[in-house]
Amino acid sequence: MNRGTLERVGFQILRAAVTSEVVSELLQVCSDSLADESASVRARSSRGHVYAARNLIGNLPPVETVWQTGRLLAFLHQHLGQQFGLVRALFFDKPPDRTWALPWHKDTSVAVKDNSLPSDHFSRPTLKAGVPHLIACDEVLKRMLTLRIHLDEVTDENGPLQVIPSSHVSSDTESEDLSSTVAIHAAAGDVLAMRPLLSHSSASSVSGTRRHRRILHLEFAESERLPDGVEWHDFVKPIAISNRSPASSPES
Repeated sequence: MNRGTLERVGFQILRAAVTSEVVSELLQVCSDSLADESASVRARSSRGHVYAARNLIGNLPPVETVWQTGRLLAFLHQHLGQQFGLVRALFFDKPPDRTWALPWHKDTSVAVKDNSLPSDHFSRPTLKAGVPHLIACDEVLKRMLTLRIHLDEVTDENGPLQVIPSSHVSSDTESEDLSSTVAIHAAAGDVLAMRPLLSHSSASSVSGTRRHRRILHLEFAESERLPDGVEWHDFVKPIAISNRSPASSPES
């Protein structure tokens, strides 16, 4: 896909953007860190498997660094500019014995420090896993970008994400055409970049599958500033390349 693909259709797949070694590390860290989260408000689990976890910034250190490699960092700079930061991190799994599905939707909820402020740009305050959230206006959401790092191969067998190309232009869904749906198949290490307003759904895994479908879901915003005095709950800026030691320099 060429440079304009993300802006034209709302998503782009970055093949082999994360190495197999990093994928293995992420799987181990997620497994170790979330194993004891069954009673936590941060994670949801069933039958011994954590199938969703929120608020990973500050709790899973790799989520703050995995995107700070040459290819992913350059892509984020290209599409969000020089002042962007990581604002939310989630983990999803479809364990073989605990599949699930999601209906068509757009990602309009953002994590903030205080959701009680009066605002013309935000609405519907909620609390998700103990963190205040608001529904953001299109103006805010259009300046955000999500990276979904695939930690497993994804086929039709384990409930791939499905998207509607070019549905990211607004929060309005009335004119969207389900006949144009695309299923996102991926190898472990592939990264799906998508705009939050892209309409997407997720099918259940096929009965009898032995495949997981584990995803590290990272949301970025182009600026730390938000309207009406609202503040991001977290905002992790990339480490300046000039401050990196040679051993930690990003790979090209």
